[in-house]
Order: sequence, then C-alpha cells, then structure tokens
Amino acid sequence: MDGWPVWVSAAVLAGSAMVLLVAGGPFTRLVDRLADRTGLGETLAGILLVGAVTALPGLITSILGAARGDAAFAMNNALGGIALQTTFIALADLIYRRANLEHAAASLPNLLAPIGLSIMLGTVLVAGTGPQVAVAGVHPASVLLVFLYWYWLRLSRKVGANPMWRVKPTRNTRRDEPDPASQRPGESMAAMWLKFAAMAAVVSGTGYIVGVAGLSVVEETGLSGGVVGAVVTGFVTSLPELVTVLYAVRIRALHLALGDIIGGNGFDVLFLSAADLVYREGPIYGAMTPEVVLLIGLGVVLNLLVAAGLIRRQEHGIGFEGVAMFAAYIVGVVFLMGMG
Repeated sequence: MDGWPVWVSAAVLAGSAMVLLVAGGPFTRLVDRLADRTGLGETLAGILLVGAVTALPGLITSILGAARGDAAFAMNNALGGIALQTTFIALADLIYRRANLEHAAASLPNLLAPIGLSIMLGTVLVAGTGPQVAVAGVHPASVLLVFLYWYWLRLSRKVGANPMWRVKPTRNTRRDEPDPASQRPGESMAAMWLKFAAMAAVVSGTGYIVGVAGLSVVEETGLSGGVVGAVVTGFVTSLPELVTVLYAVRIRALHLALGDIIGGNGFDVLFLSAADLVYREGPIYGAMTPEVVLLIGLGVVLNLLVAAGLIRRQEHGIGFEGVAMFAAYIVGVVFLMGMG
C-alpha cells in the first residue's frame, strides 16, 4: 500500500472520516445505555468505553508510524489529537445552550481527569529531555504512563464514590444518574456488548486505513510527518470524539461527553507507550522534536483551562476558559505549521 497517489490518500481519509462520523451517534446512545445498565455511570463509561474505542484509530495510526520509523508522525498524531479533542469541550459548550457545560457537568472525577492527564503529559516531557534508557527496548516512562493511567482511573472511581468535598448543586447541575427513558425494552446485556464489539471493530479497521493513508501523504508530498500527524491524521482520528461529545450533549449525557474527551485523551498519551514498543531505533522519547514539545505544552494548557472552568463553574455562556481554549489551539496550530 506504499506510494498511494495523493488524491487516493485524500479520498481514503475523507471516506474514513465519513465512517467515523456516521458511527458516532449510534455508538453514543449504546454506551449511554451501558453506563446505566452496568452501574459504571456516565463519566467512567465515557472514559473506559467511549474513550477507549474512539481512541483506537489514533492508536493504530501511531503504531503504524512508529513501526515505519517515523517517530514524529507517531508522537504528533497522538499529541495533536489530545489538543484538538480538548478543544471539542469548548465547541460542545457552544452547542449546549442551557448552561455552561463545565458548570452543568461538574464532578470530582471530571475535575481530576484533566489534572491526571497533565501529569501524564509532563511525564512524557521529562522522558524526552532526560537520559534515554531502555529495558528490553522499552523506555521506563512507557510503563510509568500505563501505571499513571490505571491509578487515575482508580482514584476517579474512589473520589466519585466517596468524595472528600462536594460540588454545590444548582438548578443547572446535571447529576450522573441512570436514565430509565434511555433504555430499550427487551435489549439484553449480551446484545449490547456484541454491538459494542462490532462498532469497535469498525473503528479499529478505519484507524488502520487512516494510518496507511497518512503515511502515504508524508511520502508523496514531502510534508513533515509531524505536521501530517498532528493536523491531518490527528483530525481524522479525532472525529469519533467530536461526534460523540456533540451527540452526548444533544441527549444531555453531559458527564459522558466530558468523560469521552478526557478518557480519550488519556488513551492518546498511552499511544506513546504502544509506539515505543514497536519503534526500533531506540526509545521513541529520544526522537522528540520541537513540534512534539509544542504539542505537549499546548495539551497541558488546554487541560488546565478545562480544570479551571470546572472549578470556576460559570453558570451561563462559554466563559473565559472556553474562549481561551479556542485561542490557544489556533495559536498552537499556527506555530506548528510555521515549524513544519
């Protein structure tokens, strides 16, 4: 599949985008029902179920890039997706007219998530600037990232079940509680999990195609792998998160919307652990470029803006934090294109 003409790669990327867009709505409704039936709640279902599946195209794309030796493509695909997906929260805030999204979906697990993600991004930055050591070809930071993600999920469940301080409820606050109206009579758990697995398989297959097409664009156009990964494939592989968050807001599953974005971002950081496993030219963090550093910094800024919005809890309007997120993302992309 090497050496596709640019127009073929563009058509493949557009077709993949359509598949991901069409699958987003039914998938969101399914996970909303699973969140209620399993007792996970919207936030954890968003992180574990939606976040994991919607992250699959980006995961496969990053692995393909690393396996082909293009570390910049692999890393920027992951980190560019994080920056874009976090900005989707501000976009969803514009769509949800009833109240400020961070106000309505305020909870301790949602507040903890962007802080945990910023810690993971900081770990990547330290790994890239520190000594490049490897055990069995894998940098210790790759294992640490998996541990940090696991600990973050464990802590999220703990603070959700037994909070040490509480969010003040208002008339615009939406609690993460089961919604009987969302269930379908006669739908068994087995059928729901089968549908979930089928949709995950479609998304995974699309991710492989996006990865091949993106690498072909790099080869045929001579564009920087970092720019293509961050802007082109990063955008296409982020489309499931965009559709899911907008659809979740539409059906008022607000905690599911935030959990999807933040959970997907956590998986995106883990792309680097997976890419490090298949990158054979040393630890992948040692190939960190200024573009990667820029995207890490942008990801930290955007996620801390989300945390600030959740703490401030402006009741109506997009708020300063939402405007700042749009501005930071646009500036970051302009800088990135200038570096490419």
